[in-house]
Amino acid sequence: MNFRITTALRLTVCAATLALAMPAAADQNAGAYLAARQAAISGDYDAAALYFRDALLADANNTALMEQTLAAYLGVGQVESAAGIARPFISAGGESQIANIALMAQAARAEDWDAIFDLIEAGHEVGPLLDGLAQAWAYLGKGDTVHAMMRFDEVIDTPGLRGFGQQHKALALAMSGDLDGASAIYDLPPNIGIIPTRGSVVAHLQILVQLGDFERAGDMIERAFGEDPDPELAALRSAITAGEVPDLSRAVATPSDGISYAFKGFSDILQGEANESYLLLYAQAARYIAPHDADTQIATARLLNALGQYDAAAQTFAQVATDDPAFHSAEIGRAEALRLAGRIEQAIEVLSQLTRSHPDLPLSHASLGDIYRQQEHFVDARDAYSAALSGYPEDASIRWWLLYSRGMTSERLDEWDAAEADFRASLALNPGNPSVLNYLGYSLVDRGLKFDEALGMIETAVAARPDSGAIVDSLAWVYYKLGRYQEAVAPMERAAELEPNDPILSDHLGDVYWMVGRDVEARFQWRRALSFEPEQAEADRIRHKLSVGLEAVYADEGVTPAAAVEIANDDN
Repeated sequence: MNFRITTALRLTVCAATLALAMPAAADQNAGAYLAARQAAISGDYDAAALYFRDALLADANNTALMEQTLAAYLGVGQVESAAGIARPFISAGGESQIANIALMAQAARAEDWDAIFDLIEAGHEVGPLLDGLAQAWAYLGKGDTVHAMMRFDEVIDTPGLRGFGQQHKALALAMSGDLDGASAIYDLPPNIGIIPTRGSVVAHLQILVQLGDFERAGDMIERAFGEDPDPELAALRSAITAGEVPDLSRAVATPSDGISYAFKGFSDILQGEANESYLLLYAQAARYIAPHDADTQIATARLLNALGQYDAAAQTFAQVATDDPAFHSAEIGRAEALRLAGRIEQAIEVLSQLTRSHPDLPLSHASLGDIYRQQEHFVDARDAYSAALSGYPEDASIRWWLLYSRGMTSERLDEWDAAEADFRASLALNPGNPSVLNYLGYSLVDRGLKFDEALGMIETAVAARPDSGAIVDSLAWVYYKLGRYQEAVAPMERAAELEPNDPILSDHLGDVYWMVGRDVEARFQWRRALSFEPEQAEADRIRHKLSVGLEAVYADEGVTPAAAVEIANDDN
C-alpha cells in the first residue's frame, strides 16, 4: 500500500473517531455534545467549536472531548486555541495527529525550531512527509544548512515522497542563495525530480530570471502557459520580456513559509482521497503559519466552499490583498461563495468591480456571464460572454465553452441564428462534445428543424453519455417529434429512470405513453411531474392535459405532432 493511500486511510480513521465516538461526557451536557457532533459531521466547524467548548466546560478532563474541541478550533483556523487544548490533552495521556498539527503549526509560526524537534522526538508526529519536511526547514531556520539538506535527502529517499522532497529542497536551496543547485533539481526528469505543475514551473521561472537566463525563461513560459492572460503569469511574462527580475514576494522566503507550503501541499495531494473537513485542518494550519500567502488563503476558502461553509469561504477569499497577483482568483472565488450563499447581488457586484479593475482579464467576464445566465439575465450574460471571447486568444481551450454558453443565452433570447452559429463554432473547437451536441440537437428538434441531423447529433451524445437522463430524453423526444412513438418509449423510460425527480422528464414520459395508448400511465406520469413542482406555466399545461387530454391541448395550441413532422420534412 502506497503512502498516499495509507495516509488517506489514517485520516478516514481520524474522521470516524471524531465524528462517531461518544465520549463519557456527563449526561446533563449531552445536548451540547450531540449538537457539536452533528456540526462536525457536516463540516460546520464554527458551530462545532462553540458546542464542543460548552460540552468540555462541563467535563473538562474528558480527553475525547478535548480532541474533538481542538479539532473544531483548528477547523476554524483558531490554532492558538487548538494548541492550548492540545497541551493538557497530551499531558492527560492523549495522543492525536490533530493535536500534533496544532502544536507544530504554532511552533512554525513562532519560529520555535527547537519545539518542532522536541515534538517529533517525543513521538508526537504528524506523518512521515510533514515531519521530515518540518525538521528540514527547522534546521534551515537554525542556520544549519548541512543538516537541512541531509533531512531533505532523507525525505527524497523515502518511497513515494521523492517529488515532494525534491521540490522543497529546491526551494530551500533558492532561499539559501544556491540558485544553480535549485535550477539543477528542476532540470531533472520528472521521474526522479519534480512533476511539473503550475507552481513548480513558476518557481523554476523565478530562479531562471534571477540567474539572468531570460531566453530560456521566455521559452519555458511560452511552452507551459502560452498566452494565458492570468495576471500573475502576465506580470512574469512582461518581466521576462523586459529582462527584469519580477516581484518575488510570493516565493517561499522563510523556513516558516516552507512548513506552511508543506501543510498546504499535503492537503492538495489528498484531494479526492480524504474528506474535505479533514483536509481543511491542514489548510488552516498552513494559513495560520503564513497568513500573508494568497495561495493558502484561496486553498482554504475552496475547501470551505466544498463543505458548504459559504460565508466563511467568502470571508477567507476576502483576506487576499488587492495588490496580490492572485487577487483576481480570490475575487472570482468570493463571488462563487456569495452566489452559493444566495447573495446574488453581492456576487454580481464583486465580479462587476473585477471587470473594471481587471478589464483585460477575460475570466472575470466569463464568470460574470455564468452568474447572469444562471439568474436568467440573458442579455447581460451574452454581453459578458462576448467580452470574455474578445479577451482570449484564438487557441484558448476555454473558447468552446464560452461559445456554447453564449449560444445558450442567444437561444433563450430567441435569437436562433446567432445561437446556432455559436453552437457550431463550439463544436468546431471541441468536436463530439456531448453537451453541445445535445443542446443543439434538442433545439433543432424543438424548432422543427433538420430532424435527421439533430437525430444524428443526439445519438452521438447518447453514445458518449448513456447515463445522462437529459441527453437520453433528447433522443426520445426526437422520436416523439418524428411521430415514432413506440421507438420513443424505451429511451423515455430510461431517461425518467436516470432522473426520477425531474418534472420535465416525467411530463415527457406521460406524453409518450399517451401517444401509444397507455392513458392511465400517462396521467400517472403527469401527476408525478406536478409533484415535483414545475414552473407555473408548465404546471398549468400539465393540468390542462389531465383535464382534456393531450390531443385537445395540441388543438388548443394550434399544433399537432403530425404538423411537426411535416415541418421537419419540409426543412429536409
